[in-house]
Amino acid sequence: MASITLGGNPINTAGELPKVGSKLADFKLVQNDLSVASLSTFSGKKLVLNIFPSVDTGTCATSVRKFNEAAAKLENTAVLCISRDLPFAQKRFCGSEGIENVVNLSDFQEGSFGKANGLEIVDGPLAGLHSRVLIVTDADGTILHTEQVAEIANEPNYDAALAVL
Repeated sequence: MASITLGGNPINTAGELPKVGSKLADFKLVQNDLSVASLSTFSGKKLVLNIFPSVDTGTCATSVRKFNEAAAKLENTAVLCISRDLPFAQKRFCGSEGIENVVNLSDFQEGSFGKANGLEIVDGPLAGLHSRVLIVTDADGTILHTEQVAEIANEPNYDAALAVL
């Protein structure tokens, strides 16, 4: 269990993030067209997983915008923006913002991605949502970098995540 804060108030996650050097576990997440994406959907690509509570908050929206800019310059890399938002909300946000370089994925059905990766918030006002996390993998799915953002209102360290690619 990781202890993080929301506005300086302690909250906890379901567990610890996967370890650097381990393989990213397979997942099933819903795309904006309601089809299901899994790890094999992105086979052979490096991955940046930008995970957050909701695209309808300022910091989460900023992270999607910043990774959208970065994704345009990355080769053989998919940037996955993952939350428990409904796919309709993710699609609306990206459409209104002109965001086209990231893939939005929703864990709205069961939250299984958040539980499996130890990043689900288990208490406080955001219980059930995902904490702010970055996971970066190589093209074989080996985890190169993780970051559990200590204060959920803070942005992740974009530069550190992108530096391992």
